[in-house]
Amino acid sequence: MKRIFIAVALLLCTTAAMSQGLNDRLYNSLSDFPDLRPMESKVDSFMRFWDIRGASLSIVRNDSLVYSKGFGWADKEKGLPMQPGNLLRLASVSKLITAIGIMVLQENGRLNLQSPVFGPYGILKGYDGYITDDNYYLITVEHLLRHQGGFTKRFGDPMFSTRSVMSRYGLRTPPDAETLTRCLLKEPLDYEPGTSQSYSNFGYLLLSMIIEQVSGTDYETFIRRNVMEKAGCQDFHIGGIYEKDRLPGEVKYYTHKEAEPVSEFNGSGNMVTRCYGGNNITALSGAGAWVGSTPELARLVSSIDAKMLVPDILTPFSVFQMTQYWDEDTFGLGWIDTNKDGEWTRTGSFSGTNAMIKYYPDGQCWIMVTNTGTWKGTLLAKDISALFRSLRSRYGKNLPKQDLFQ
Repeated sequence: MKRIFIAVALLLCTTAAMSQGLNDRLYNSLSDFPDLRPMESKVDSFMRFWDIRGASLSIVRNDSLVYSKGFGWADKEKGLPMQPGNLLRLASVSKLITAIGIMVLQENGRLNLQSPVFGPYGILKGYDGYITDDNYYLITVEHLLRHQGGFTKRFGDPMFSTRSVMSRYGLRTPPDAETLTRCLLKEPLDYEPGTSQSYSNFGYLLLSMIIEQVSGTDYETFIRRNVMEKAGCQDFHIGGIYEKDRLPGEVKYYTHKEAEPVSEFNGSGNMVTRCYGGNNITALSGAGAWVGSTPELARLVSSIDAKMLVPDILTPFSVFQMTQYWDEDTFGLGWIDTNKDGEWTRTGSFSGTNAMIKYYPDGQCWIMVTNTGTWKGTLLAKDISALFRSLRSRYGKNLPKQDLFQ
């Protein structure tokens, strides 16, 4: 009888904890271990060098969240320290989330990676009247996932140059996804789809539209119901543009102290801080608009890694498809790099945030997201990768034996 009582009590506690959510029950103190203070000192030094106000670091070992801690400030002006549960913009890490959604639809028989995107048999119908280059009819879902659609960048990245798009196509207001697609389909492709690759945020916007078309629901709702909830993640959201749009628990974003104000994305003529109004964050959708915490992001990755402690939401074959190594010049599906040694990488950056996921073949996964833009651009990703490599070598054996997922 006593054993039954204990089992029921444990079940009730576990159920209550899961319903409470990771972000509500994780605090820095749960990862405060004397053996790791030298490691944390290295992280602090790294942040000082880059002038980063705040960062969140989560580490998984074999599907167990062994470490999750915030560094610096979530909001320096209000004196709020970074905690594991703080939400941060994930930038292009959002593409991994979108790719998972596509794989879910493929597993459900709603599409496959070779499905055409445009044309009479395409998923996105109704755009034929705008297409001027027949190569558009060759684009498949897989081409979009691998950045092989052939979209031109002669006029810049359309997802980060809204004012230029409005001027070029005579628009009075920022375009929604359908309007932007109609405009861009008038431009010829740079190459035949599948014959080369060029990183494309627009391609992942199209994938977001595909998810909506096939599922019959809006993109955010589909992902939250069919990806996040199944993975045990409760606090992912499509982010807002301005500081007033911050979600509960979301950090404040910062640019480098020498950054100049920029023109507001919508052509108003107002000057704004680049991370609050310089770009239309919400319109990025599945290309870069997600907001979440590093522990829940760690939970998500643990649900697509073909390990069993955290139940996977994808089949082993789908995981294999996403992470299969082709060659050093071919992107993975959602992952920015999947090398032949079994290391998977996903990065993301725009003004006010930088994010990195590194999944290693020994079962460790390191995730860092910052709330500060930097002055070295994409070089930060290389430095974070080097930081992870150094910390793993020196302190990987000192990681605690705990599972903060439970």
